Amino acid sequence: MNLYTKGFLLIAIPGAIELALLGAVFHTQAQTAAAAQSVVGSGQILYLASSVMDPLLGEAVRVRTALVTGDPSLAGGNAVAADLARRLAQLDRLVADSPAERQRVQEMRAALDTWHAHTAAIGEALRDNRDASTRALAERDDVPAPIAVFRDRLDALITAETARDAARRAALAETRKRQQFTLIAAIVGSMLIWAMTALVVARHFGRRVAVLTDNARRLGDGEPLAQPLPGDDEISALDAVLHQTGARLRAAGSEHATLKAKLQSRAAELVNVNEELRQGTQDNEMFIYSVSHDLRSPLVNLQGFSKELQVSCDELRSTVESANLPAHEQQRLAAVLDGNVRESLQFLRISVTRAAAIIEALLTISRAGRLEYHLQRVSVGRVVARAVDALQGAARERAAVVTVRELPPVWGDPGAIEQIFSHLIGNALNYLDPARPGQIEVGALEPDATETPLPDGRTRTYYVRDNGLGIPSAYMSKVFHAFQRLHGDIVKGEGIGLALVRRIVERHGGRVWVESAEGVGSTFFVSLPEQPARNV
Repeated sequence: MNLYTKGFLLIAIPGAIELALLGAVFHTQAQTAAAAQSVVGSGQILYLASSVMDPLLGEAVRVRTALVTGDPSLAGGNAVAADLARRLAQLDRLVADSPAERQRVQEMRAALDTWHAHTAAIGEALRDNRDASTRALAERDDVPAPIAVFRDRLDALITAETARDAARRAALAETRKRQQFTLIAAIVGSMLIWAMTALVVARHFGRRVAVLTDNARRLGDGEPLAQPLPGDDEISALDAVLHQTGARLRAAGSEHATLKAKLQSRAAELVNVNEELRQGTQDNEMFIYSVSHDLRSPLVNLQGFSKELQVSCDELRSTVESANLPAHEQQRLAAVLDGNVRESLQFLRISVTRAAAIIEALLTISRAGRLEYHLQRVSVGRVVARAVDALQGAARERAAVVTVRELPPVWGDPGAIEQIFSHLIGNALNYLDPARPGQIEVGALEPDATETPLPDGRTRTYYVRDNGLGIPSAYMSKVFHAFQRLHGDIVKGEGIGLALVRRIVERHGGRVWVESAEGVGSTFFVSLPEQPARNV
């Protein structure tokens, strides 16, 4: 039998007994509520009956006064009659379950009607100045006959209802006693039932669960497990799973040791590879620096000799012009000197200048990788202000507006961070759209807006946004590569500014990326750590 069936039986049997006990409690509670309602009804009847007689006696006094004074306004009070009629109607509804009392109410209503007719006649006689002595004789008694009948019936009703109220109160007390007894019996029975259920559970399941718990503890501590539990319920199945898990853990332990040894070996290899990469990067930078430095002298020589050659060509042209050569020979030599030779010299000077610019760019990148940074708390607002001031001429030339938002400080090298923003703002100025006014904005994102936190911890993310020409999607992957130039017909340069920005940012332990839409503009983001970067 599985645990579901056992648990269902352990819950269903006590639950059925408790439902029976609750049914008995609810039944006695309903009886008590009905008895209490009957007592409340008797109280209402007695209260209403006791409030009927006084207004009627007051009206009898006013009628006698009217006969003595001859004032017809004191006889036949309509308001009192309406109030008495309303109260009798309420009393009739309250005694609807007792035919005898309802008969008394009907007789009281008839006596009240007779009295009202009697007082109306007296009032009419007084108003007509007729002799009311006959009716006055009827008023000489202490209580007029209709009122005496009303009082007798009312007293009988109060007496009968008082007896009924006493009987109902006694029944209510008895019902409450039964309710208390039933409630106590239900509570005690429920406690006994669940105590017995707990005892069965403790004896049947407790031992098995204790063995299962001990096996789980042994499994966690790496100790051998006890013998498997007998049976076919879920507890025995779980115990079997623990035994299987123990066997698998032992097998996995040996595998883990093997994998740990391999991982340590791979980690050592990775350290060596990283060191080789670092050394290779340094070697590359040194090679670039050495080659660039060594190439500068030949380029200077080429530039000087090209100028000397140009001077020699000019002298040769003057010699040809001064010589008495035939006209066709002079024209042929002039065409050679002014055409092919001059054009070749021009191409040579342009190539030398281009090569010199490339070598200077390589030296700049090499110096960025070898430069020693002095980290400190940097006020980004100040370095951006200096960069914007240095670019004011270019901004005025392009009629561009540069807006600088609040920029929180970071840790870094002040000169390097100023170089980052100088290149980004200068790049934004260079690639503005001539067809519309230029707008450039420099700001910082909220701390939780960073897409991916850097490994060094909390970062600050800055942006430089423009409404320029934008970057085509096909060119996005190359934008931070060296010597990659977009819109070369508009912007001059070697295309190393963004590559230099990426190199400086990476050396600070940060990262840089761009979001752009062609024809709309570009936004360059720079994330820099608030603490010193690890690899500087």
